[in-house]
Amino acid sequence: MPTIKIPTRQIVDWASFHETFSRIMGFPSFYGKNMDAWIDCMTSLDSPKDGMTKIHCIPPDVVVLHLEDVKNFKSRCPEIYDALIECSAFVNYRKLESKEPAVLALAFSD
Repeated sequence: MPTIKIPTRQIVDWASFHETFSRIMGFPSFYGKNMDAWIDCMTSLDSPKDGMTKIHCIPPDVVVLHLEDVKNFKSRCPEIYDALIECSAFVNYRKLESKEPAVLALAFSD
C-alpha cells in the first residue's frame, strides 16, 4: 500500500495545492489544475494505463495520502482542506458506484 507524504506547509493557496499534488502524484502535463481534474486523476490510481498519475495501487490496496502538519493546514487553508476531504471521498464514491473498490485513504499527522 503506497503511502505518499503531502507536505501541507507548501500549500498556501489553490495554485500551490495543484502544483504540490501535480508534482508529487505525477499528474499529466494537461492536468487542469482544478478539483474536477484532481478527482479524475485520483480516480485512476488503480489504472496505470490511463497515464493520469505516476503513483498506483493494486486493489484491494489503496493509496494513502499522509497529510503532514494537518492542524496548521486546516487552520491556514480551511476551504482547501475541506475540498480535499470532500473530493477524496468522492473519488472513492465514484469507484464504489462503479462496483470497484476504493482507491484512496487519508492519514493525518502534526
